[in-house]
Amino acid sequence: MSRTAKIERTTKESSVLVEVDLDGSGRSEVSTGVGFYDHMLDAFARHSLVDLVVTTTGDTHIDAHHSVEDTAIVLGQALRQALGAKTGIRRFGDATVPLDEALVQAVVDVSGRPYCVHTGEPEGQQYVAIGGTGAPYMGSLTRHVFETISFHAHLALHVRVLGGRDPHHVVEAQFKAFARAFRDAVAIDPRETGVPSTKGSL
Repeated sequence: MSRTAKIERTTKESSVLVEVDLDGSGRSEVSTGVGFYDHMLDAFARHSLVDLVVTTTGDTHIDAHHSVEDTAIVLGQALRQALGAKTGIRRFGDATVPLDEALVQAVVDVSGRPYCVHTGEPEGQQYVAIGGTGAPYMGSLTRHVFETISFHAHLALHVRVLGGRDPHHVVEAQFKAFARAFRDAVAIDPRETGVPSTKGSL
């Protein structure tokens, strides 16, 4: 059974292509015009073991918002399509991930019911601009990305920042925790299918 998807979406603000393979090895080719977001999506692919291709062109001369949001929309749609009927998956995933001083817990339920709870970021995180190349990534985008992916992938997602000081670490630990929880949730459960799991457990 192939768990892959390819989706393209074009609006007046952006053009987005996303390809996913849920049974990949974590390879990624990502270009969004927002350097820090590329880094986060690379981390998602590596830690979820999802092979990921993302090509986004957008109005980054204005700011990063549309490119980040629209990429999250298409990524969520691609994940949902690749999951198909979701037969035989573990469904639930839970991961707690440290990154130096930052600590984040993410819990995923591939429920078919979109819901996102995002809590615990340090005060002022939403106003921080992060990035070297391309348009800067504003800290306020992180919650929006997870809400958007959750809605379009039909996931219940809880992300709790348990600690953190450095804005880069706070965001990166969230993406890695989500990736690890997602990886476990979409793994094939041999108890349901009699087939060995295609994903590593946490």
